[in-house]
Amino acid sequence: MTDLTLTISTLFADQLFIGLLSSAFLLGIMGSSHCLGMCGGISAALGFQPGQGYGRILAYNAGRISTYTLIGLLAGIVGGSITLALPLLGPVLRTLAGLLLIAMGLYIAGWWMGLTQLEKIGGGLWRRVQPLTQKLLPVHSSGQALQLGLLWGLLPCGLIYSTLSWALATANGLQSALLMLAFGLGTLPSMLISGLAGKKVLSFLRQQKMRAIAALLMIVLGIITAVTPWQHAGHHQHGGQQATPTTMEHDHSHH
Repeated sequence: MTDLTLTISTLFADQLFIGLLSSAFLLGIMGSSHCLGMCGGISAALGFQPGQGYGRILAYNAGRISTYTLIGLLAGIVGGSITLALPLLGPVLRTLAGLLLIAMGLYIAGWWMGLTQLEKIGGGLWRRVQPLTQKLLPVHSSGQALQLGLLWGLLPCGLIYSTLSWALATANGLQSALLMLAFGLGTLPSMLISGLAGKKVLSFLRQQKMRAIAALLMIVLGIITAVTPWQHAGHHQHGGQQATPTTMEHDHSHH
């Protein structure tokens, strides 16, 4: 537990990682309209009415976000295994993470919607999962809502899959899990708010100016993420070249 706490503390001391977490949270918030289109109707299935069903809605979202976090953890472990077997792919995966972040920025602003193609990847899996969700409907308890959320977290969604691909590219289980958790928490407010207040918030988020600002922030961070691994590689290489004359001088002194 101490090692895990130390690892988490180290991560949160990394300004770049804090920026990535913030981007994942921002992506969840700015993708709220998309999330409502995919999952918003579930409120009716949960029997939500003003003053009723709040526990079920919270349980459903807890399950949904838990699934995001778990698949993020698994994706990061896979990415880490790949870089462990092929260390040279580490900078490549980091660059891929940056490019995906740029693509998500373009998606949020509506400048390029290519990420929606990722939804086709999970179509086969969802066809197997969907019958299980039907068995939980209608929902009569928080326990059922939690199970439904756990399954619904696998719904084919370009936004989820692109974030998951980004998480995989970090090649670190804990980082990937935290990124997916931050994304899930970003989607939470839009799934909980309702009525006039919800409409006002969503209207604000849908403003092109707001979406463009968020997109530009993500694109800039994506560029930094993509370039940083190669800068580090250059420094290591340069450092190695500087060490060579010293080594040669040391060897010559022995002769």
